[in-house]
Amino acid sequence: MSETTFSSKAYQPMPKPESDAVNPSLSMPVESASAPSVASPVSSSRPRKAPKPKGLNLATLVSRYGTSEKCRELLCRLRWNNGPQCPRCNDSAVELETDKQLFYCKRCDYQFTVTAGTIFNDSHLPLEKWFMATLLLCEAKKGISAHQIHRTLGISYKTAWYLCHRIRAAMKEAAKPRLTGTVEMDETYVGGRNIGQGHAAKHDNKEIVIGIRQRNGDLRLFHASDVKAGTLAQYIRGNVKSNVDVIITDDFASYPYAARLAGVPHRSINHSGKVYVMGEIHTNTVENAFSLLKRGIMGTWHRISPKHLAAYLEEMEFRFNRRNRPDLFIDTLRHMVSAPVLTFEKLTA
Repeated sequence: MSETTFSSKAYQPMPKPESDAVNPSLSMPVESASAPSVASPVSSSRPRKAPKPKGLNLATLVSRYGTSEKCRELLCRLRWNNGPQCPRCNDSAVELETDKQLFYCKRCDYQFTVTAGTIFNDSHLPLEKWFMATLLLCEAKKGISAHQIHRTLGISYKTAWYLCHRIRAAMKEAAKPRLTGTVEMDETYVGGRNIGQGHAAKHDNKEIVIGIRQRNGDLRLFHASDVKAGTLAQYIRGNVKSNVDVIITDDFASYPYAARLAGVPHRSINHSGKVYVMGEIHTNTVENAFSLLKRGIMGTWHRISPKHLAAYLEEMEFRFNRRNRPDLFIDTLRHMVSAPVLTFEKLTA
């Protein structure tokens, strides 16, 4: 009898809860002596970081610059602030009423487009794909390979390789501001497999990369031929102000002599003694940039020839120094319309 009663109760539907209008006591808070009091949330004294500004994404790019006319219109605004100018004589020009968006200079009787004399010069690739490749390359934190561009855009590998190198060439800046404040300097080795054994053999078949980074500032990367004191001093004099607060390096023997030749104050951290941080004396800031570079080499590009290593360093430096800017894509295009032409013959010579 008891089992039958238990079974019937188990399948009875739950009674519907009474509404607040029917039972006014449900809308009133009930205090219980056994219930613990809930403390009000205490605001943290740590200031919240400002949200990172969002840049352009691929979906927005396609909707905003999905046609050649829209792409050319943007390039015209970026290249000419005061109206179109002739690339030969720099005189003012007028736009012809044609479908090809041609401009005409009366002074030298020359017809040209907005891409004439730029990285886009003599390219049969649609501007829409140029824009997509530029966005993919400048927004990828560790870079993007030519094979990935080839697969994503549906173009040949040769075209993708040439396209990426032209964008990298536009990222190269002629005049860079010198670094100041607290500056870190270090060297690293990238490249092929080690040949032989021993301490000296671990650098065989490797290429030298010199990194100089200002704390809370910009980064400089260079493909160096050696790490002698004279070579390091040249990089210091060319990229660091003479009134710099201090240059911090590891305990490599060439750095004290290089700093003395460059005439800058120097401090070092004893990595050989397994000391990596001593207050404000460390090289972790520049080594973080080296880590990102090596992730790009090993995980994205896989193989880089010594001939083109400097171009990849320029790309990584350009993107790293602008990583928090929402106008990274527009700034890259601005460099592309002002950079000189890079022919395939010159690139492969």
